[in-house]
Amino acid sequence: MAHGTHDYENDPRNDRVLIYVNGELVPRDRATVSVFDAGYVLGDGIWEGLRVSGGHPAFLEQHLDRLYEGAQALLIDVGLDRTELTAAIYRTLQANDMTDGVHVRLMVTRGVKSTPYQDPRVTVGPATIVIICEHKDPLPDTVSRGISLFTTHVRRATPDTLDPKLNAHSKLNDITACIQAYTAGADEALMLDPHGFVATCNSTHFFIVRTGDDGEPEVWTSDGRFCLGGITRANVLRSCRNSGIAARETTFSLTDVYSADEAFVTGTFAGLVPVHTVDGRTIGSGTRGPVVERLQGLYKEFVSADVAERTAPVSP
Repeated sequence: MAHGTHDYENDPRNDRVLIYVNGELVPRDRATVSVFDAGYVLGDGIWEGLRVSGGHPAFLEQHLDRLYEGAQALLIDVGLDRTELTAAIYRTLQANDMTDGVHVRLMVTRGVKSTPYQDPRVTVGPATIVIICEHKDPLPDTVSRGISLFTTHVRRATPDTLDPKLNAHSKLNDITACIQAYTAGADEALMLDPHGFVATCNSTHFFIVRTGDDGEPEVWTSDGRFCLGGITRANVLRSCRNSGIAARETTFSLTDVYSADEAFVTGTFAGLVPVHTVDGRTIGSGTRGPVVERLQGLYKEFVSADVAERTAPVSP
């Protein structure tokens, strides 16, 4: 039984992985950062999750675009350019002999502070960079049967409070939503925007499938103003349009959700995952529908095409 899109089976190889910490590869049990690090003290940092296939991180440029965009917005000096950071990711993968079924967590914080205080000017060290690569695959039941969602009272923030475009370390808004969802008996949270329209989930992006006026299925997702600029979200929309499936970024309400033919969520780790229940309402037949199953296949093809064009950087 699935309990969230990020569930996975434990792999004993992960006990022995080497983790990149500020240029060094260290065993998992010795991979640490300072208690004065801005990420630990304040959640002051940015991060990316990457999926590895055939020895390559899929859609790497899009992930780095988002990372460096966040760094620019927060005035964080990453300390490595894109070429150097790419080399560090591949170095970590190769040191762990990882090629497939791998998830990467890339984290960059502002660095060590002279005292635990929020002002960025008391940062005394360079940015802290951590790369964690683990053997992780989503549970087959998650991908086939799907998950349940509960609409939380916790709303997505507006850009003038905490810009939802920032993939920041501080995730308390999403964590609070997740807590409410699982204590209500659901797997994950569905979150509304400040106007009450459907926005996103606490750790994934949300889509519904409805029948259009022409009798053909249409894929809907939020208008994007109150959700992270999701890499998988964008690639699924692109896959739809490349394959002649109507796809819309629009505002819609929970009434539209409850009467949808199908629903699914997207994320880097599990790709596309069906949603069978929202707020106790069965969506469609309550099983993975034909559009979701087709999109899962199209997305896998999209990943394969991306990594087929990649070459690992040459080690110095």
